[in-house]
Amino acid sequence: MTSEDLLREKIITALKDVYDPEIPVDIWELGLIYEITVFPVNNVFIRMTLTSPACPSAEQIPAEVEMAAKGVEGINDVTIELTFDPPYSQDMMSEVAKLELGFL
Repeated sequence: MTSEDLLREKIITALKDVYDPEIPVDIWELGLIYEITVFPVNNVFIRMTLTSPACPSAEQIPAEVEMAAKGVEGINDVTIELTFDPPYSQDMMSEVAKLELGFL
């Protein structure tokens, strides 16, 4: 496993502590993270979405994602890109999230 892969795993673990305040499931299991790229100088790019463009936490959640990723030891800088393409759907949730929310 490369050092970038290790950092990516640590970032995923950190993101599992970030929740949409309206949904009792972390953003990773909800499927809100589309991409995590760790560059060789430990700069991180995260492409993510929200459950809807009108999400009341539209500013709070990306800021929490950035803080969680920056809290991982060894990370230099974090860039967050918010996108709504593809649009979020419940199909993006993990089995864990679907079970937690009663969809299974």
